[in-house]
Amino acid sequence: MSAEKILVTGGAGYIGSHACVELLQVGYDVIVVDNLSNSKPESLARVEKITGKALHFVEADIRDKQALNDIFSTHDIYAVLHFAGLKAVGESCAQPIRYYENNVYGTLVLTEMMQQYGVKRIIFSSSATVYGEPDTVKYTEDLPVYGATNPYGKSKAMVEDILKDLATADKLSNASDPWKVILLRYFNPIGAHLSGLIGEDPNGIPNNLVPYVSQVAVGKLEQLSVFGGDYPTIDGTGVRDYIHVVDLVKGHLNALQAIQNISGCKAYNLGAGKGYSVLEVISAFKRITGKSINYKIVERRAGDIAENYADPGLALRELNWQTEKNLDDMVADTWRWQSTNPNGYA
Repeated sequence: MSAEKILVTGGAGYIGSHACVELLQVGYDVIVVDNLSNSKPESLARVEKITGKALHFVEADIRDKQALNDIFSTHDIYAVLHFAGLKAVGESCAQPIRYYENNVYGTLVLTEMMQQYGVKRIIFSSSATVYGEPDTVKYTEDLPVYGATNPYGKSKAMVEDILKDLATADKLSNASDPWKVILLRYFNPIGAHLSGLIGEDPNGIPNNLVPYVSQVAVGKLEQLSVFGGDYPTIDGTGVRDYIHVVDLVKGHLNALQAIQNISGCKAYNLGAGKGYSVLEVISAFKRITGKSINYKIVERRAGDIAENYADPGLALRELNWQTEKNLDDMVADTWRWQSTNPNGYA
């Protein structure tokens, strides 16, 4: 493979750092731009340790047009993997302007610079939240994208619309070098790299189930609140589709291989295609770590639904991608990271 240059926005973050590992290992040159608002440069040092290869890091915000101009004018970028974005649902409800300004305006600045320099291949880190609350538990890509229940999900849907419109405009004008866009709609990424050197290191109290459980297991947090025990599911707790972060980022590599043959804009679900309940996740943690997980069942959260999971069939057919790791793998890798790095990268 030729050493094509990939710009990874948000590359020091949880998913971005794992993507950098996989990109470097298959021979891409990697340029990371990250403002470190929810990540630490240590993650990139560990990426280089895992791979034995160097990457180029620019500490900057994607809303900084001059910083992006400097990157695109200095490097011959082949494609952009766009992970940079705020991602906490609850926080987005409390700070909607911040989320729209960062996630939506940031993407506008990024795509303006990409267009200016003729870099028209982008893989966007989207989310299953764009589907809102459809009347089905199994989500397919042809579901309408509307009705996201929080500003985080709405910001993802807005960015999808921007990217679709860019691709459509080029198609209508018969552009000689049209935009090629892949939207990857994640379900629930968990786990960590097998080395235990990189993993999820959330600021403050974790917003997601698995990092919260692992911090209870390691003794950093006292108790897990399980929101709702009376859903119509296998054990009354919510059921979600969990995907190992390494499986997830390998989906991006497959997308990168496919993007040159994409016409316009395509969306793909990245999920395992099955769900696990909250209590099944807790049980797996107990079994694998040998630790007791202190939890209590409390009232449901507004906006939570009983069950959802991906139909990942399209990604299998068109990207030749499917998950390889199961729940035990996800928990074991999460625990290896958490137990050897109880305070994250600090």
